[in-house]
Amino acid sequence: MSANAIPTATHGSDTITRASTFLSSSIGRKVVMALTGLVLFGYVVVHMLGNLQIYLGPEALNAYAVKLREMPALLWGVRGLLLVSVVLHVWAAVSLTRTNMAARGIGYREQRHRESTYASRTMRWSGVILLLFIVYHLLHLTLGTVHPSFVSGDVYHNVVSGFRAGITPFFYILAMLALGLHMYHGVWSLMQTVGLSHPRYDRLRYAFAAFVTAMVVLGNISFPVAVMTGLLREPSSRSVATKEPPATRAAGFTSDASAGVSRGAPQHPLTH
Repeated sequence: MSANAIPTATHGSDTITRASTFLSSSIGRKVVMALTGLVLFGYVVVHMLGNLQIYLGPEALNAYAVKLREMPALLWGVRGLLLVSVVLHVWAAVSLTRTNMAARGIGYREQRHRESTYASRTMRWSGVILLLFIVYHLLHLTLGTVHPSFVSGDVYHNVVSGFRAGITPFFYILAMLALGLHMYHGVWSLMQTVGLSHPRYDRLRYAFAAFVTAMVVLGNISFPVAVMTGLLREPSSRSVATKEPPATRAAGFTSDASAGVSRGAPQHPLTH
């Protein structure tokens, strides 16, 4: 048994060594960044498309949340994949940035700035803004700890009321602009990393990156803008329900509308 175990242990050790060597190389970390970026890119697109159901009304958006909650395996699988992807993406970005800064001279850095795009030069800053946004987004529309009137299960209400508060909608818009810069350069770099790079098709790469980025950014920005302009608002029945006399509520009588809020669908597990 020991003789058979030795090759197995050696093979496992060789695999770990090769993986470590690959991840320590610049190419390996770029591949990690590209693959995790692809996962996050796909999620951002699906996230935006799902949230567009807010324009169909509260019933449609809240029903969408219920459907996702009814698939716990998929829900937690996606959450786990997103968490791992974010951690690896940040690790690869920080590691590559440190390596590049250590390897570059001042003259090379100045020449690089002249040849690079604004989106590529601001990747680290847009990345930091997005990390802060993710934390705030979870606290705001998932956990509700920083939301002024969070109602568990009522996604539509949480979005509309949440975007009416102070500077929140403006921070969301700023974060989406940062997302646009990050996505544009990220999608372009992703296609380059996986080998989809040729002078003949570079215009198509730029066009695809610009189109997808514009679609996601404009779609996400439309939500706070629609709330601020009054296009999205609370249903009138909710306004009536929230104005019920205290005596009525104390006596145990509750309108159907207010009961619907308290017994609403579970909070949106992915988008909010």
